[in-house]
Amino acid sequence: MNCIYKNPNQPIEARIKDLLSRMTLQEKAGQMTQIERGVVTPSALRNLSIGSILSGGGSGPFEKALSADWADMVDGFQKVALQSRLGIPILYGIDAVHGNNSVYGATIFPHNVGLGATRDADLARRIGVATALEVRASGIQYTFAPCVAVCKDPRWGRGYESFSEDTDIVRKMTSIVTGLQGQPPEGHPKGYPFVAGR
Repeated sequence: MNCIYKNPNQPIEARIKDLLSRMTLQEKAGQMTQIERGVVTPSALRNLSIGSILSGGGSGPFEKALSADWADMVDGFQKVALQSRLGIPILYGIDAVHGNNSVYGATIFPHNVGLGATRDADLARRIGVATALEVRASGIQYTFAPCVAVCKDPRWGRGYESFSEDTDIVRKMTSIVTGLQGQPPEGHPKGYPFVAGR
């Protein structure tokens, strides 16, 4: 079978078109579905074509799991996902909102409200870089961070995830995004995501 979508030398658009033409409606719905790590089963990954897994706060392989333990867990899920009919890898996400805080031994940083108080955009960027390195070291591709909400009402229960109630401060502190994902190289095609070091 000539699978254009599996050929990394083909243009991205051609690979996407080929893959979509092969997918059933159930596989398309599965790819748009994210499930929490605690409910993942081999059957769901293989037969439902689940596209993404999330480790929310405290959802890890076991207590005091190190980066290597997390990477082994993610690799295990990935191997099962690759056994699906089309062999589509999963995306794995983690709730690393102030460092890769679910991983034992990772660096924990102040929440965004504390970072916003510094008004130091370069510090936020460097924290993004450190968090990205620790997330990738655990085998995970993306983080559910940062929160760039502008908290205007202190009754919001997650106000600590906002850099400030001041829009200009929040805008300034979004430098953390560049730290988390890297700076696209010169000539990087517009409309495509970028992850440093790929």
